[in-house]
Amino acid sequence: MLNILYEDNHLIAVNKPGGVLVQGDQTGDEPLVDKVKSYIQKKYNKPGTVFLGVIHRLDRPTSGVVLFARTSKALSRMNLQFKERTTDKIYWAIVGAHIAPHAATLIHWLKRNSKMNKSFAYDHEINDSKKAVLQYKKLADLNHYAVLEITLKTGRHHQIRSQLNQIGFPIKGDLKYGAKRSNADGNIDLHSRSLRINHPTTKKRIHIVAPPPAKPQWNFAPSY
Repeated sequence: MLNILYEDNHLIAVNKPGGVLVQGDQTGDEPLVDKVKSYIQKKYNKPGTVFLGVIHRLDRPTSGVVLFARTSKALSRMNLQFKERTTDKIYWAIVGAHIAPHAATLIHWLKRNSKMNKSFAYDHEINDSKKAVLQYKKLADLNHYAVLEITLKTGRHHQIRSQLNQIGFPIKGDLKYGAKRSNADGNIDLHSRSLRINHPTTKKRIHIVAPPPAKPQWNFAPSY
């Protein structure tokens, strides 16, 4: 069952579960884009091929808001918004308990290794690196962990995962980026909490919010 967060004639947003691909890869597992196409086809009794444009992606082990375009016009306009960074993206992440300071701006230079499907963060610019900026603040304390709210200022490959690992606070369950142990379900505790966009036709500002996974660690009381 899909968790639809927003839907109209131009856009559809889904709360992606961890472990689900946004687009197909060599595994052959059914991706989210195909699930959403099937949903649209059945709901609206559409004959033939359903158009659905992928605007952005989330890593497979990450959960949260994924936005698709239902028309080519919406796709081109939304692609421009993401390129020009007029969208606002908020993530939640669970990391080690003693992160300090409780709020900060992180600036690194990320270099992607395509063969490893991994990005490495550096404190200074190196060849072929891209500047990565995010802001975080602590939302709550858990037993042995803390919940962060993260605002992305740039959109780099594995940016949050790489930058948090670089400062010594990898995301819970993220073995690829420094976590000591995996989660039971194989996913990581990184959740795309919300997305603010300008609607591609009405220009109205839209705020799409995704509830976190139904797991005990996400049942926290914010400390602010």
